[in-house]
Amino acid sequence: MLCLSRLPAPHRLSVTMAEMIVQQPQPFVVATDSNQWSSGICDCTKDKECCFAFWCFPCLVCKTSRDYGECLCLPLLDSFGLIPPIALSMRVSMRQRYGITGTILNDCLYTFLCLSCSWCQMSREMKTRLQPITLLNAKAT
Repeated sequence: MLCLSRLPAPHRLSVTMAEMIVQQPQPFVVATDSNQWSSGICDCTKDKECCFAFWCFPCLVCKTSRDYGECLCLPLLDSFGLIPPIALSMRVSMRQRYGITGTILNDCLYTFLCLSCSWCQMSREMKTRLQPITLLNAKAT
């Protein structure tokens, strides 16, 4: 190890402290904020909600209702009426909560023509919208 103070003056290195600026990486927030459904009404090919709906539809609707903040057994009242009232009201409420564009006519058609697809779409939407915020660190340059 070389000791700078023991060298004669002409051989002594001049060491200057350079100013070093260190910038901390800023977090990058990934969030879902769209005015459209995150999945289509028939996008049931690659998720477990559709399998869950196929094997135990009442379980899916009760779980989705509970996760949304409503009464666990509320969807069991859907058997009354031509258009399932609970599914329709949940779909309209979800559109309003997340700012999704659409009409009540479309909601009526989806819940009447394919009730299970409508519940699966609502379940997928909640999972997409309520997923934890992902923070990614950017590399310092």
